[in-house]
Amino acid sequence: MPNSGEHLPMLSSASLRIAISQLATLRWGLAEELCHYTEHGFDAISLWRPKLSDFYLYEARELLDSAGMRVSSVQWPGGFTGSEGQTFRESLEDAYEAIDLAEQLDCPLVVLRTGSRAGHTLSHARRLIRLAIEELAPAAEAAGVTLVVKPSQDEASFLTTLGDALTILEDSDCPNVGLAIDLWSCSEELISFQGSRSVFERIKIASVADRVDGISSGCERLPPGVGDLPLTGLLRLLFESGYRGEIEFDPVGQTVSSMGYEELLASIRRYVDDFQNDINVIGSNACRSAYPLPMAGAFPR
Repeated sequence: MPNSGEHLPMLSSASLRIAISQLATLRWGLAEELCHYTEHGFDAISLWRPKLSDFYLYEARELLDSAGMRVSSVQWPGGFTGSEGQTFRESLEDAYEAIDLAEQLDCPLVVLRTGSRAGHTLSHARRLIRLAIEELAPAAEAAGVTLVVKPSQDEASFLTTLGDALTILEDSDCPNVGLAIDLWSCSEELISFQGSRSVFERIKIASVADRVDGISSGCERLPPGVGDLPLTGLLRLLFESGYRGEIEFDPVGQTVSSMGYEELLASIRRYVDDFQNDINVIGSNACRSAYPLPMAGAFPR
């Protein structure tokens, strides 16, 4: 049990690293996104590589620099199991290109997509992703980039839980490989790791979207506050556990289409401001005890 002289990390305005994923504004091009993101006070973007296909790298760099926009992450190279029709070597080459892109854009994180099992045994699928990580990690380290494994409960990934992803990270034993968590799909599992500091230290990205009820095929990724998830409580849990990484918002679906991207960005801005106020209140007491936040208090609605 912590002694009375220990304190939790202070929660300050400098702690928040907020980004909008290009997946959230799928119909907009990069130039339009940068214009509207900055209008709503956002200064970071998670890049989805297919949307850069119409640009030379220097053009994308100029647009980002002109907007004062940093790149929080690059997504999604991978498919190492061959589920998307690529060979293992082709998937590696794709990932090398993503690492090079991240280096050129001063982006610290590349998010890997594992691919589905594609007929492999689970043990062989795990072996493929471990081999991919072990080959890519040195190149990423040389480029100043951290690779991030993201479990996902969809057909594009055989890694569906945080526990599975952590096992891959431990087996590969590469220091510049981290974890991305999706609060939309892993909220319940995240709670089980409360108090496990080593787990939270591996997390580099928290993806944020809301949902109603359980996860099912076609389930929407809703804007924060529209669904039933205690997102504020989950984010507080992350911060109370020392997390200071990227918070990327990526709601997608019919609700987003109906409300329009401008209102989506406005709603995310309101949510971020409210959360900022929440953690500022928490952090105003510099002499808080280091005792863990009780779960009953971690999920205010």
